[in-house]
Amino acid sequence: MFVVTLTYLRPLSEIDALMPRHVAWLKQHYRSGLFLASGRQIPRTGGVILARSGDREELEKLLLQDPFVKNGCARIEVVEFKPSMTAPGAEVLKEI
Repeated sequence: MFVVTLTYLRPLSEIDALMPRHVAWLKQHYRSGLFLASGRQIPRTGGVILARSGDREELEKLLLQDPFVKNGCARIEVVEFKPSMTAPGAEVLKEI
């Protein structure tokens, strides 16, 4: 599993202008099954995406196509991990 953090580099007005394109990009990768969850950081300084395990290099290439990243409005960081413990009801995360 991968935890992807996006850190905003530009004012929120620029982020908000790109938001519809970013959301469309996210939905494309939810449909493919790659993304599991995503959302804003609090405070709103960036976002977080949980992605399935797979080829890290391919994921990083794909993340460069995020409209936020492509337009210089955010930078990404990717952390890979393998869940070894989960809360009851979240056991499926150990299989991803």
